[in-house]
Amino acid sequence: MSRLPRWIRLSRDTDQHFASVTAQVRGHALNTVCESAKCPNRGECWNNGTATLMLLGDVCTRSCSFCAISPGRPGELDINEPRRAARAAAGMKLNYVVLTSVNRDDLPDGGANVFADTIREIRKRLPKAGIEVLTPDFEGVDELIDIVLDALPDVYNHNVETVARLQAVIRPQASYGRSLAVLNHASKYRPQRVVKSGIMLGLGERDDEVLETMRDMRQAGVELLTLGQYLQPTRKHPPVQRYVTPEAFEELAIEARKMGFLGVASGPMVRSSYRADELLKSALELRAQTLAEV
Repeated sequence: MSRLPRWIRLSRDTDQHFASVTAQVRGHALNTVCESAKCPNRGECWNNGTATLMLLGDVCTRSCSFCAISPGRPGELDINEPRRAARAAAGMKLNYVVLTSVNRDDLPDGGANVFADTIREIRKRLPKAGIEVLTPDFEGVDELIDIVLDALPDVYNHNVETVARLQAVIRPQASYGRSLAVLNHASKYRPQRVVKSGIMLGLGERDDEVLETMRDMRQAGVELLTLGQYLQPTRKHPPVQRYVTPEAFEELAIEARKMGFLGVASGPMVRSSYRADELLKSALELRAQTLAEV
């Protein structure tokens, strides 16, 4: 299934904002998931002056089959990275910062303290900016999740990625149950934080499995949901099993809202941090409205 359908559009246009973001990322020797994971929305996001910063290097200790990030043995931990990330975010004048990372199972804390330090450094320079983290599962250790949550990000995101049946193939070093446990813990430990998760479609899942996964995430306390189309990064990665139509994505969004998700981004080009600030804003407005009605 190599031919892209008409509704898949990869933006390659660039402007002055794209160049500015590129300069900040390069100047501070940072990585972005936009580049490392070959995100199809890089042109749009960088043109809008936003980027998702990827902490802890660009080599991952896991080998998820859907991911374009290189697996292997990471280099030394860079203790100055949080300050450089904060300077870059300030240089880009971001109102909303998304932080993610590779998996670092080689580190005793899985990189949790780097997440926390980066959040705090960004708060010093951009006290009014929203901050979202997209974290690994930290091998399910609650104390490591708490380190990140205690730094008070506005959104705690951890992706389930795919349905339960496909986890062993797509995420061989992770698990469906562990990811749900991470989300559930995050939602209960600091209930004022917004918990987010998402899955990709097109890996071989059935529609009923997608709905079941959405229900499981909602029961785990997830309030923000992203649903997007899996696109094969290279020929070495699993091929796309189906291209989900925009209409089907919209139907899933309707079902998600019925389940009680406060914010839903569902579409072929949606990725974890795509228009993340807008999704959070709409969710907080709905949460406030719901509380006012009680």
